[in-house]
Amino acid sequence: MKIAILPGDGIGPEITAQAVKVLNALGESFEMESADVGGAGYAAHGHPLPEATLKLAKQADAVLFGAVGDYKYDTLERALRPEQAILGLRRELNLFANLRPAILYPELAGASTLKPEVVSGLDILIIRELTGDIYFGKPRGVRECPDGPFKGQREGFDTMRYAEGEIRRIAHVAFQAARKRDKRVTSVDKANVLETFQFWRDIVTEVHQEYQDVALEHMYVDNAAMQLVRAPKKFDVIVTGNMFGDILSDAAAMLTGSIGMLPSASLDANNKGLYEPSHGSAPDIAGQGVANPLATILSSAMMLRFSLGLTEQADRIENAVKRVLAQGLRTPDIHEAGSTKVGTEEMGNAVVAALA
Repeated sequence: MKIAILPGDGIGPEITAQAVKVLNALGESFEMESADVGGAGYAAHGHPLPEATLKLAKQADAVLFGAVGDYKYDTLERALRPEQAILGLRRELNLFANLRPAILYPELAGASTLKPEVVSGLDILIIRELTGDIYFGKPRGVRECPDGPFKGQREGFDTMRYAEGEIRRIAHVAFQAARKRDKRVTSVDKANVLETFQFWRDIVTEVHQEYQDVALEHMYVDNAAMQLVRAPKKFDVIVTGNMFGDILSDAAAMLTGSIGMLPSASLDANNKGLYEPSHGSAPDIAGQGVANPLATILSSAMMLRFSLGLTEQADRIENAVKRVLAQGLRTPDIHEAGSTKVGTEEMGNAVVAALA
């Protein structure tokens, strides 16, 4: 089984190193090959997604991704910025379904900014459509404003669009996932304002006819954001578009105590996937050895489960993380009174030890 390791920028190399360490400790025969991506790809090859990196990602059975982005690349033209690497991988690998579980471990109830009684027992799954919406829609760019009170001035514009097939396939992913959970789906849109999301709501409703054993609720995105903070446990599976999913999943991450705890999987139609922590590259703490590697380690467990078919090994990693948290070990982002503060490498070593 070949795994492409793409560490990227900022804290990416530090956290992926710990996940690789954990994977090696399982005793399986993985073939792992690393390549530059993001700012590292631009610095070494003149492009954030070098041809060799893309070729490796296509050849691999799964991709373990760190993070991309660094302030020093902000002045580059958009096509060469580090973030274009992850967008390019999603497009080239057709990774249309992003799964982000938000689970609050009992030991971290005090690390959440919400009251324990509001978040204790939290276990929701956000499914984000990943290759459509305003992120990829065309036309886009900067032009002369053709009408309105600012006619003749420069304006920036993007296009929000979804094809029927895009909506249908992500809806199927959501309903099928819900069947393995509490059989409830909340489809989040902005149908009261946007034609695109009225269309989204109509198609999701049609697909639901094939899943009458699953309850479907429609919710506007502003209300969904409020409910995530007010009563997050009312949700089971949330399915939504690319932009709304990006925002809501980061909000859900903080319910778990830290975005450093949130793994993710981006899958194609055959469950080949790219696995990454939901947080960014955090260049402000890069190289300090304080980043939380648990989201990346948990992402590697998702990789074993969804793409490589190694459910038992995935369970071992997730149980090891639970044991480490039960021991009171915490990186700075989740540290609280009474717990033991550790660094990135110490946390990785503790998970390896807990595997035994």
